[in-house]
Amino acid sequence: MPHPDGRTAADPPPPVSVIIPARDAEATILEAIDSVLAQQYGGRLELIVADGSEGPATAAVVRRRPGVRLVANPGRTASAGLAAALRAARGAVVARCDAHAALPPGYLRRAVATLRRTGAANVGGRLRPVGRTFFERAVGLAMTTRLGAGGARYRIGGPEGPVDTVPFGVFRRAALDAAGGFDAGLARNGDYELNWRLRARGGTVWFDPALHIAYRPRGGVPALATQYYQWGSWKLLMLRRHPGSLRGRQLAAPLLVLGLAAAPLAALAGAAEIGAALPSVWLAALAAGSAAAGVRRREPAAVLAPLALMTMHLSWGAGFLFSALRSLVRGTAAAPEVGRA
Repeated sequence: MPHPDGRTAADPPPPVSVIIPARDAEATILEAIDSVLAQQYGGRLELIVADGSEGPATAAVVRRRPGVRLVANPGRTASAGLAAALRAARGAVVARCDAHAALPPGYLRRAVATLRRTGAANVGGRLRPVGRTFFERAVGLAMTTRLGAGGARYRIGGPEGPVDTVPFGVFRRAALDAAGGFDAGLARNGDYELNWRLRARGGTVWFDPALHIAYRPRGGVPALATQYYQWGSWKLLMLRRHPGSLRGRQLAAPLLVLGLAAAPLAALAGAAEIGAALPSVWLAALAAGSAAAGVRRREPAAVLAPLALMTMHLSWGAGFLFSALRSLVRGTAAAPEVGRA
């Protein structure tokens, strides 16, 4: 497919701007920065970090790498940081990275080649969780099973081609600007919402399984619960903006939470067997799915994967439902509170 800007594979690589939002990320930001600086892209490359930290530690770490541009993010959220970094970016291609992620060698070269080959507006690949602790590895396993990812190709893999969304993304700048860029007011679910707008304008979001980004999962139940609760909370606001983006799998966690909440009521009504059916089936599915994935991947941390999956399901579903309740009480789709998800 010819690409819209008329370039060919023989043309020089277009300039790329890599943008990273960071908030109190001094423990992980250097790994992300160094992975970008080691890309050997072959064309002009700039790296911009938008710092929304409450203290100076992250900025001090970023300044250890000469040439990295540091911009302020007074909005503090990742989406506000992406919007601030985009305003400072000059590249014809914009690649998003994360302060908890790392780009593998050759990532930008492959992504830009795929942009040219397909004419897509955005290109992305697999999100590859890389856990360093036992629990992080369990979360990574859970995130890449169908029980934890639904049918998301960027988590479980699949053939190359158009998809609804990809994580992070490498964007054609012209398409990104035409779609309105990053929504600074949407603190969570920004990737999905932006890709929805790109596709609504006729652009293609392309999944390339040869691309992957290493991502470090949350290291404990409270952090994981906060992350998924906020994802669920903000998903409702995103659906209010774009009702056509709803997928049936996105209702599974809220319905599960409602079903589990109704189980004790069923028992009180004399239908204990019916009330116990859903929790029993759910827990059995978590145990069986985790065990199968653990054996297949030879991962001992699979013993904690059911705990990770329980946290993910319940937190996402509760976040969605409480956001819906707040909207009903207030009569409007109010933005949820934002924490460090």
